[in-house]
Amino acid sequence: MVSRAELSSLETAIRELCDRITSAADELIGTTEENVALDLYEVERSLRTAQRRISRAAGGLPTEQ
Repeated sequence: MVSRAELSSLETAIRELCDRITSAADELIGTTEENVALDLYEVERSLRTAQRRISRAAGGLPTEQ
């Protein structure tokens, strides 16, 4: 059975991935590859949504004892 701890771990992994994606996108702003940055920002937004949904799902699980 999935636990809050497991979902928390997934949430952390997504947060770290978002940070890496944002950094990569930031480096591309103002270059000829700016269109790639815009795509990366869209990916980052989708991952942030996934992170919030995982957090909400974790809140629906019973607390571990």
